[in-house]
Amino acid sequence: MRVVLITGISGSGKSIAINVLEDDGYYCIDNLPVRFLHDVIASLRDAGHERVAVSIDARSGASLGDLREVVAELAGSGHDTKVIFLNARTDTLVQRYSETRRRHPLSTRAPSRDPIATLEEAIEREREMMSVLEDLGAALDTSDLHPNVLRQWVRDVVGTERAPITLLFESFAYKHGVPVDADLVFDARCLPNPYYTSELRPLTGRDEAVIAFLGAIPSVGRLIEHIEGFLHAWMPFYIQENRSYLTVAIGCTGGQHRSVYCVEQLALRLRRTEQVLVRHRALTQRLAAA
Repeated sequence: MRVVLITGISGSGKSIAINVLEDDGYYCIDNLPVRFLHDVIASLRDAGHERVAVSIDARSGASLGDLREVVAELAGSGHDTKVIFLNARTDTLVQRYSETRRRHPLSTRAPSRDPIATLEEAIEREREMMSVLEDLGAALDTSDLHPNVLRQWVRDVVGTERAPITLLFESFAYKHGVPVDADLVFDARCLPNPYYTSELRPLTGRDEAVIAFLGAIPSVGRLIEHIEGFLHAWMPFYIQENRSYLTVAIGCTGGQHRSVYCVEQLALRLRRTEQVLVRHRALTQRLAAA
């Protein structure tokens, strides 16, 4: 198995690191006590998992000192084991906690057991506890670091590639409103409408007669080509922003002919290189009402 252990100072980006690995196909566990780590890894291995990421923080208490031995045992058992220790300056951590209004996990565990320990005291107490692990793996200082840069650094350390983006093409009817989940919206109402041809009216953009009708119109082909070109040009920038899904909505008046045809044609073209899903909102509503 490939095992990645994410540890370090609270507020330094462990959640970001775990989330990016989860997006990349890792089975992720947040805040697992050290004493359970070996048994959990063995159980996941038996269940067929090949990539696991585990977040471990100061709440493990005294057992943190055992992590070094556990890591050695995992490596000795043949697992590809990597440790990432995330850290940040105290002023950066204070600012992050101020922005999120989250409570530090050790805020009620000051050495004096004072339940109203200050944030700075909790951070310093955690630094003392976590210092035994700081040299265990790759140390990353996330002070003044943009989250996207941290995501890429984590991938670089782990040696994993980003999971491919999934394109969701959906057709919709403008008379029912624009889908709120759409990232990109294109309007196909400028195209000739098969609805006004009596034999095509009851059909949809997936029927051969409608496909032949729309496929013979140059403006329809140009619109599809332009949308395809836009996606090829700008998808790399969406990927850089760590998007896992991109929803592309195409609408026409009734969501039955033009938008359905365009979605099907774009899905056919983009499916050659990308992960593609298709959804027809108006057609689904028709089937549900039938």
